[in-house]
Amino acid sequence: MEKVISGIQQIGIGIPDVHKATDWYRKHFGMDIKVFEDEATAELMLPYTGGKPHDRTAILTLNMKGGGGFEIWQYTSRTPQPADFDLLLGDLGINYGKIKSIDVEQTFNEMKSSGLEILTPLETNPAGDLNFFLKDLYGNIWQVVKGNEFFKRKTPKTTGGVVGAVIGSTDIEAARKLYSDVLGYDEVVYDETNIFSDFNGLPGGDHEVRRVLLRHSQKREGGFSNMFGPTEIELVEVKGREPKKIYKDRFWGDLGFIHLCFDIQGMDALKSDLEAEGFPFTVDSANSFDMGEAAGRFTYVEDPDGTLIEFVETHKVPIIKKIGWYIDMTKRDPRKNLPNWMISALRFSRMKR
Repeated sequence: MEKVISGIQQIGIGIPDVHKATDWYRKHFGMDIKVFEDEATAELMLPYTGGKPHDRTAILTLNMKGGGGFEIWQYTSRTPQPADFDLLLGDLGINYGKIKSIDVEQTFNEMKSSGLEILTPLETNPAGDLNFFLKDLYGNIWQVVKGNEFFKRKTPKTTGGVVGAVIGSTDIEAARKLYSDVLGYDEVVYDETNIFSDFNGLPGGDHEVRRVLLRHSQKREGGFSNMFGPTEIELVEVKGREPKKIYKDRFWGDLGFIHLCFDIQGMDALKSDLEAEGFPFTVDSANSFDMGEAAGRFTYVEDPDGTLIEFVETHKVPIIKKIGWYIDMTKRDPRKNLPNWMISALRFSRMKR
């Protein structure tokens, strides 16, 4: 089977209180569909957890406007640690999560009136599209960008789910061997070096940076591709200072953006493509892992600067848990979309206020 990338499944967020964070993201970002909640021991991530397994609770939420989900992740066997330095634009790792909006100006006004911590003015990026940045309750920074596609339009919030990430890089050409050559982000929307007005207000936003916005020219295929929609990766290379590794001397799962996860089918074909470009799996669950309400195979690679990229080959996914309706993805054409009516049934898992 050849590889099929359906889109960004989720962004992992290490936080100190999984339930408090889940409620905040539901209230302010509209991430109100709970796909699963799972308590388990992370036994396979030993390269990134100090060589010892650790207990954790994870909750995966989605937004019916579409986009990727939030994997809200909390250690329960240790206290998750913050970085011991102030994170600046261009530091190595996931700087910011990108979420899409049906109307960026309206979202800006709504979030401002709700008292959220807006960091930057409503400003255009080099492509001429409005965007802005804000902090969540734990200090993680999110960029709100214009959405190009939406699964549903009538949802509680003007925002949808994850549409990408801003990732710090020391060598954008080297990073593109992963993001462009293997993951299909082959379209350069812009490639500019400057001090950017839409970064004004971000920590380190007054530094000169090279920023390259990448999108995929080919429409994504596969089961949930209509739900995930088109996505983008923005690589940022800071000038005039030495960037720091965001997770230096910390564990995967500590506070902050811990990984960006892609939903795929054809893991063995993906493995071959990655190895050919110099990105071997650093973690591989090999057989199907079970998260109670979902199952699949997961793997990790590092980009050239150590940013963790996860891949999940979904085998079983819950649609309506109350009646035991699960989809066996292994029995489907990997390139075929799930029917929209079937994905729409996820609304029955909406969390109440």
